[in-house]
Amino acid sequence: DIVLNRAMSDALNKEFKVLGPVAFATMLLVAILLLGSAWGTVAIVLMLAAVILSALGFAGWAGIKFYGESAAAFFVLMAVAVAHSVHIIEAVLSAMRQGMDRNQATARALKLNVWPVFLTSLTTAIGFLSLNFSDMPPFRIMGNIVAFGAMCAFVYSVTLLPAFLSIVPIRGRAGRVGKIGIFDHLGRFVVSRHMTLLWSSGVLIVVMVAGISRIELQENWLELLDESYEFRRSTDFISENFTGLETLEYSLDSGREGGVTDVNYLNSVDSFAEWFREQPEVAHVFAISDVIKRLNKNLNADDPDQYSIPDNSDLAAQYLLLYEFSLPMGRDLNNLINIGRSETRMTVVLSSLTTKEKIELDDRAQSWLRENAPGLESRASGVAIVGAHSIQRNIEKMLIGTVTAMAVVSLLLVFVFRSVRLGLISLIPNFVPAAMAIGLWGYLVGDVGVAASVVTAIAFGIIVDDTIHFMTKYMGARKDGQSPAESVQSAFSSVGKALLATSAVFALGLLVFGASGMTNNQDLGLLVGITVIFALLADLLFLPPLLMILDGIKKEDRGNSLAGGKDN
Repeated sequence: DIVLNRAMSDALNKEFKVLGPVAFATMLLVAILLLGSAWGTVAIVLMLAAVILSALGFAGWAGIKFYGESAAAFFVLMAVAVAHSVHIIEAVLSAMRQGMDRNQATARALKLNVWPVFLTSLTTAIGFLSLNFSDMPPFRIMGNIVAFGAMCAFVYSVTLLPAFLSIVPIRGRAGRVGKIGIFDHLGRFVVSRHMTLLWSSGVLIVVMVAGISRIELQENWLELLDESYEFRRSTDFISENFTGLETLEYSLDSGREGGVTDVNYLNSVDSFAEWFREQPEVAHVFAISDVIKRLNKNLNADDPDQYSIPDNSDLAAQYLLLYEFSLPMGRDLNNLINIGRSETRMTVVLSSLTTKEKIELDDRAQSWLRENAPGLESRASGVAIVGAHSIQRNIEKMLIGTVTAMAVVSLLLVFVFRSVRLGLISLIPNFVPAAMAIGLWGYLVGDVGVAASVVTAIAFGIIVDDTIHFMTKYMGARKDGQSPAESVQSAFSSVGKALLATSAVFALGLLVFGASGMTNNQDLGLLVGITVIFALLADLLFLPPLLMILDGIKKEDRGNSLAGGKDN
């Protein structure tokens, strides 16, 4: 454990020193390319510094201890801060291109975005707070830090950022009169082909989600670091050339005090040990029966045929007493036999196994005990099996946490949009992408660690931002009397570029984790990064057709009702 903790600490330092600057530079580069404003880039850097320093200060005052997986919190906060900044800066630049001065443009951008930015910060905080349902401290810490940082990002987005933009000589590049942007073209394409997009997207979603059936949870603490670390190379060498590094411990009860020398009990223990030795996952087994058999052989002129349990319980007791007397001063059998001599310990040394394989091996052991030695039934103990079961329980709790976050955000969106229909519609592009990403992982990889249990919660906290911005612009256009098709085009024109920018920032910033030496961070970054890409596609190609169909049906129903009323 000490060696692993040191290795994880070294890995954490490497993440901050290497991947931190890379992620920061990647997000900044994307923002520069998409915004095309030097002062806008400076504003983003200012926001990043304010949010990250606030989160670090919160962690310091709260006395939070960081773990390897917790480092992801700051990468996520970078993306959140950049996303908020991009929405407001792009709105300022857009207003200035329309002829407004700097102060007017800043005021207009703030008026248009303060509510969506608040909602995205709140829903991000809710999504990440659901990580508190996890049994794993690293994920709880990450959730709390991101939740606090997300709300700080909102505060700075409506105070520090507008103040900065109003005093610097930021300029919006003048656009050509009558020029139609790429998102105007995309909006027209989506509107004209909305039925085709809806059905084709639906088929693709079904196919991708089906890949979840191929997913297997395969967590192995010996493989938490990749081969670039000495710890991993050393543990692999030991597992391949010597005994394993993990054990299952069994406390086998004889049923009475002093019963550990009963020959029937010893024969049962010996049979159980021999069964384990036949299992391919086992490297070594040590039990009290091994000591008794070796003593019986030694006291019979080292006859190999006498390497067995004696026929007499009294003789076995004498062997054990003789063995204890022969031990060096200060040593005893308390690590093998309890004080009342009613139970003995059996140690099973494992090869490098995943959590699923450990649980399956113990389940097979329990089946053997029930059939062959009912009196010895004992569940495995030790760090290996406890860790395996804790990961399974963590998945169950995270499912509860994700559902809870989903319910809270659903109620929030229904309240905000003042429509149950639109509130529920907005949830589809927030949960389908995570399922698609896990399904794709199932097709391409198949195995995933504990990162999968928190992917939905983390992804939901991130991708709900774009959906809220799109839905807010859509609802604003509908309130102005535009049709569903016109409202979709309006949303594409006003927020399409910002959605692309924020999604690119999120995705590329998280995909940097693919180069991480920590496998959990690696899987988490890749899975969430892929989810963000799918979410952008869902927001641009699936949500608009869905809104046009369902919102159009509602309008038709209302029109039919009015017509019916007039006829009556």
